[in-house]
Order: sequence, then C-alpha cells, then structure tokens
Amino acid sequence: MNPQDPLAALQPLRPPEPLPWWPPAPGWWLIAGLLLVALAWAAWRGWRSYRRNEYRRTARRTLQAILARHAEHGDPARTLGELNMLLKAVALHAFPRAEVASLSGERWRSFLNDSLAQVRTPLRFPEVIARAHAPTPGPVDTIALQRCANTWLRRHRGTQ
Repeated sequence: MNPQDPLAALQPLRPPEPLPWWPPAPGWWLIAGLLLVALAWAAWRGWRSYRRNEYRRTARRTLQAILARHAEHGDPARTLGELNMLLKAVALHAFPRAEVASLSGERWRSFLNDSLAQVRTPLRFPEVIARAHAPTPGPVDTIALQRCANTWLRRHRGTQ
C-alpha cells in the first residue's frame, strides 16, 4: 500500500439493494382508490341511464312491430293511428301529463317537432300526424313518418 494513495485503502462500492415493487407507496394506493371510486360511479351512472331508457327500447321494438303489421295489411291510416298512439304513450311517459295529455292536431305536431329541436338536422313530422284521428287523414307517407318517429324515440329529451 502506498501511503501517498489514500484511495487505495477504500473498499469497493456496493450497489444499493433494489427497491421492492410491493407494497406500493401510499400515493399509489390513493390513486388506485380514487380510480376504483370513479369506475364504480361511472358504472352506476351507466346502469341508471340504461334503466331510465328502457321505455325507449320498448317503444322502438313496438315501432318495428307496427311497421311489420303495416307491411302485412298495407293500410296507411291504420299505421298512422298506431304510430300516433305509440308516440303519445311515450310522450306521456317522458313529459308531464298535464303538458301532453290534451295535445292534439297541430299543437301535437308542434310539440313533437319542438321536442326534437336539439337534433343537429331536425326532422319535421309530416302534417298528416296532426290529422291522425280524422276519418280520412289524407295521403300518408309512411316512410317519412317512420323515420321521424324513430328519430323522435331515440332523441327526445323528456322533463321527467
């Protein structure tokens, strides 16, 4: 050993022990807990929305049944009456009864169109929907009526 070389007396450096990955630091536990709470909240909101919109899915299945019956009997006035009854039932479910129950004619058509105002390209219900209860409603464009009814069932925003 050379007295003039003090570094020669040092022991070699030892690397530190590797840090264990488990258990994680308290901050990670907090983040995991917050993430679980957020996921549970999102799942609850999704389930609640799914349940709240059951009437829409039922109404759209009923609409498909009405259109299937229309393909069998071909009576546009009967189809118009059935569509009008379906729309009225859904409106009574989604909006206050006092607001919807007495609507008929042009006020009913206006209500249907106004409740779709937030749609980007709003569809307008044909005028024939206002004459749904007339003995002779006139010519019925069932394709346009079906398209409007389907869009309204998917997109209306009720107040209840």
